[in-house]
Amino acid sequence: MCKAAGEEWDLLIVDRMLPKLDGLTLVKAIRAGGISVPVLFLTTMSGIDDRVSGLNAGGDDYLVKPFAFAELAARVAALGRRPRDAAVETVLRVADLEMDLLARKVRRAGRDIDLQPREFRLLEYLMKHAGRVVTRTMLLEQVWEFHFDPHTNVVETHISRLRGKVDRGFAVELIHTVRGAGYRIRAPA
Repeated sequence: MCKAAGEEWDLLIVDRMLPKLDGLTLVKAIRAGGISVPVLFLTTMSGIDDRVSGLNAGGDDYLVKPFAFAELAARVAALGRRPRDAAVETVLRVADLEMDLLARKVRRAGRDIDLQPREFRLLEYLMKHAGRVVTRTMLLEQVWEFHFDPHTNVVETHISRLRGKVDRGFAVELIHTVRGAGYRIRAPA
């Protein structure tokens, strides 16, 4: 684990059955440490559940022994062609509205805005899709994790509260209703 975390690698090839630490635990620890190096599991554990566990643990590919060297080389080359993760955006901005995802803080024109957790998630979703219309269904699925329409006005109520906190007292409104379609947050044109 120390070598995997302490140095920069282009690719890790990991066996599921390591002497002191199993491969799943190793990869989970690497991912928990924020290391995004591509990981290829190379192992004799060939069951579907084994492969799913490997991929869910943070593996990018899974190859079962015995294998053809040409296939291993092709998979390594394919993983090497993938673009490295760009820096993860931790601050979202729309006009003078700023959301710090790590500090969980929202400010507009230098003024702190206090949001409840659900309001924060709603604003985050709108800001990540700034300029685009997001539907009520999209919000129900992504913010409330409902995969059905509960036939309530929960979205409308939260949007109204969010507008009160984000737009009230400012010359320009950022959160807009798109009649018959949904909602959009955007900077003034």
